[in-house]
Amino acid sequence: MTVSFRNLLPLLPLGLALSIRAVAQAPPAPAPAPAPPPLPSAEAPLYDPAQLPSFTGRVQQFTLAPRGEIDGMILSDGTEVKTPPHLSTSIAYSIRPGDTVIIHGLRAAAIPLIQAVSITDRTSGRRILDTDTGPGPRGPRPPPPPPGGFAGVQLVEAQGRIQMSLHGPRGEINGVLLNDGTVLRLPPDAFFSFSALLQPGKTVVAEGNEVSNAIGKVLEVSQIGPSREQLNFVTVPPPGPGPAGGPAPPPPPPPSGLR
Repeated sequence: MTVSFRNLLPLLPLGLALSIRAVAQAPPAPAPAPAPPPLPSAEAPLYDPAQLPSFTGRVQQFTLAPRGEIDGMILSDGTEVKTPPHLSTSIAYSIRPGDTVIIHGLRAAAIPLIQAVSITDRTSGRRILDTDTGPGPRGPRPPPPPPGGFAGVQLVEAQGRIQMSLHGPRGEINGVLLNDGTVLRLPPDAFFSFSALLQPGKTVVAEGNEVSNAIGKVLEVSQIGPSREQLNFVTVPPPGPGPAGGPAPPPPPPPSGLR
């Protein structure tokens, strides 16, 4: 014989029966509100780099800024990949020449140049992500060089055949790569004075401050020419209120009533 729960209520004490009846008639508890979405983290980019075009290639060598930090890499097909200096340490610990990498970023229209946002090393499986992208304030920049320069900087001479031109993040030419892997860096404005000399296949001799480390060698050029007897100084425009540190624009003409 089956006894229903409702038939047992009259047999229970009054207080307990009323409590059970109230619980049975109470509406179900509302579902908990969904948790709010997490706030953007300082360690995560605002935009998904996977939405950008991807490129795959094998790393031939790194390129260096004048202070010796990694500012990009050259792929085996000659493509130049630009990376921000604040990722230098992460790249040095995650990627080795000869590794195959997958790069998400933007490719220049007229030259083989990629501005990378993320790089994944297929050998180590490590991913390097530039979180300092998108609108808004930029992240911290490397500190300025200390007085007297960096340890290991010395005035030297380099010579060799130019393998390719090197660029800044906006596509401006700011150096060349020699066939022995040495990077020569020049101010972007100085390239126009030496454009006939700084062409792939040309042999050059350069003097300047060299930084050499386990990653490679970079020379900040002070003199350059086709031979040691034909060196010319690389002039850098002095800082000033004019565009690109050049001379200040002429003052506006006086009002017509004062002429």
